[in-house]
Amino acid sequence: MIGKQRSQQGFSLLEILIAFSILAFSLTILLNIFSGGLRRTMVSEEYQQAVIIAQSRLAAAGIEEPLDNGTQAGEIEGKYFWSVQVQAFNLESMGLDLEEESVLPYQVTVTVEWLAGRNNRQFELTTIKLSKEQ
Repeated sequence: MIGKQRSQQGFSLLEILIAFSILAFSLTILLNIFSGGLRRTMVSEEYQQAVIIAQSRLAAAGIEEPLDNGTQAGEIEGKYFWSVQVQAFNLESMGLDLEEESVLPYQVTVTVEWLAGRNNRQFELTTIKLSKEQ
């Protein structure tokens, strides 16, 4: 019975270190995936808020105040800064005579800006609105 060796029981220190290394590496990857998803969700929410602000400012143009060349600006929640730029649309460049038209077209551009982390983000909507000739 001298020639028989006892079989090894349990894990060696090297096997335990390798298992912990694989576990740490896997957890790091999973945490990066989850935090990246959370960041994208926050950015999406900020863009959604900016779109709502831009749409409301665009809808209010010509309703709250008559359309006229110029720029208005404001701030919402101390985070979102909006500006509305109104310019008379040039019909003559399209070959239309202004004297025959009973309405005046205006190009209305709404820009919403906000700071997201270290980046400035911006969203812009543009449309043409008609106003009765004054």
